[in-house]
Amino acid sequence: MIGKGLMLGALALGAAMLAGAASAQQVNIAIATGGTGGVYYPLGGGMANLLTKHVPGVAATARVTGGSVDNLKLIGSQQSEVALVMVDAALDALKGEDKFKGNPVEVRTLMVLYPNRMHVVSIEGKGIEKMTDLKGKRISTGSPGSATEVMAFRVIEGAGLDKDKDMRRERLGVAESVNALKDGKIDAFFWVGGLPTAAVTDLAATPGVKIKLVDHTEVVDAMNKKHGDLYTTGVIPAKTYPGQDKDNKISVVQNILVANAKLPDKVAYDVVKTFIERRADLVAVHGEAAAITLENQSPKNSPIPWHPGAVKYFSEKGVKM
Repeated sequence: MIGKGLMLGALALGAAMLAGAASAQQVNIAIATGGTGGVYYPLGGGMANLLTKHVPGVAATARVTGGSVDNLKLIGSQQSEVALVMVDAALDALKGEDKFKGNPVEVRTLMVLYPNRMHVVSIEGKGIEKMTDLKGKRISTGSPGSATEVMAFRVIEGAGLDKDKDMRRERLGVAESVNALKDGKIDAFFWVGGLPTAAVTDLAATPGVKIKLVDHTEVVDAMNKKHGDLYTTGVIPAKTYPGQDKDNKISVVQNILVANAKLPDKVAYDVVKTFIERRADLVAVHGEAAAITLENQSPKNSPIPWHPGAVKYFSEKGVKM
């Protein structure tokens, strides 16, 4: 007959072993997003909640970052498993160019998210009506770790301006840019994001402020000629922001969800399956998630190689990859 103490000890040991096994099976996923004033952060938070709630053995968290460039570096160092990024920054990372010079990232597409719209934002009274009016002004081109900065430099160059000689440049995130514009510390700022972006809405809704969004579709051909066919033209429709009384003609780039090539296929498959099949939950977080459709999952929307786990899921759904 086994003594009571031995039996309790055996039970305790068994429980500890089971707990250890459960812990070993848990997958922790850090989702790299962006600053708190944009779309990446709330959308990434919604994604983390969905994975934690609906994928057994997964605990996901969203992390605040400087944006796409920071996110891709986190993917490269495997400090984040999943990240929201712009496709132009991802291509630089894959090739080891520009901000990733000498340090290419084994980045893989999980899915196409939604189009990112370039905002060139000023307010009435600053004398900025068109791109050439930025000359001699104080301009924020986005935070240092963001793809806003990458794309802003390309828009500026496409407009025939020199980012270093033709303007006094600040490097602020969208929320900080809004505050600086309100305080008269800058004259305009660049921001590439979804519609509406909370920080831009805040600026446009400020009493006594009339928002000015600068048209710039004329720069897209020059951008594509130098950087490949990554950009398209688009519109920020009138009334997207308070006091915006006409359509704003802009440049557009795709947002994608990415992972490191080493992410296990099963994890990649579960991530993609969850976000496609529970898209309505993401739309409830931010309306831009409505663009996360099977129809948009196409290599033409992302030149970054696709993760095998994602390809498996989309192939099962009849999507040609």
